[in-house]
Amino acid sequence: MGDRRTGNRWYAGILGIVGLILLWWAAGAWEWFHGTIPTPGAVLATIADTGASFYVENFSSTVELALRGFLWGNGLAIGLAVVVVLIPPIEGLATQLAIISYCTPIIAVAPIIQVAFAQVQTMIVFLAAISVFFTTMIGTLSGLRSPARGSLDLVKVYGGGRMSQLWRVRSVSALPSTLAAVKIAAPAAVLGAVLGEFLAMPDKGAGPAMIVAQQRGDIPEVWAIALLSGAIAGVAYAAISVVARFATRWSSGMAVLR
Repeated sequence: MGDRRTGNRWYAGILGIVGLILLWWAAGAWEWFHGTIPTPGAVLATIADTGASFYVENFSSTVELALRGFLWGNGLAIGLAVVVVLIPPIEGLATQLAIISYCTPIIAVAPIIQVAFAQVQTMIVFLAAISVFFTTMIGTLSGLRSPARGSLDLVKVYGGGRMSQLWRVRSVSALPSTLAAVKIAAPAAVLGAVLGEFLAMPDKGAGPAMIVAQQRGDIPEVWAIALLSGAIAGVAYAAISVVARFATRWSSGMAVLR
């Protein structure tokens, strides 16, 4: 039954992608939006004509900054969630901090960060980090609080304190929800980095490359950069999904053993 459901999901996903590509082709071929949507063939031809070196040079910078922001944002979020579990009175402050980071528009934060940090790259990393902070912090905190009361009491009976409960029970139970949040954070980090590049305009990157293409009126090039950015975000999501799948099975097995 499980294999059949997995197969059905794959078929549905493939059909959905094929349907979107056909819709995209129709919109470009028949100029539904006054020629602002190129056909898939035009985008692929632009990528081939521009050359791989152009995309590697620009996207390598974007991926590096997104990865740094991803690591910093998730590290701080998980660390804060752990501190909240160990020191419950600070939960209100920590939650408010996470909500502020989530609700404040990146465009509004960017000028402040640009003034605070002299380096352009630091600003972009910060925006990528803030894009992932809320999701990971809330997901991790929810997971750390998910263990059954009996498991925590058992550790306490054997003389363990909050740290023992955290290490032996809470950390294992938190894996599924934490990794689910990190999956969502991966594309968000890429988006945060690209938006940061739009605002900071570094020497190279997906953001400035897209702005230059817009200024030239090269619509297929704009679409090519946007689609490659989305593809990178999708690959990051898929990679973490694979890790999450095995980690969730392991944590479930540990829970059963307990």
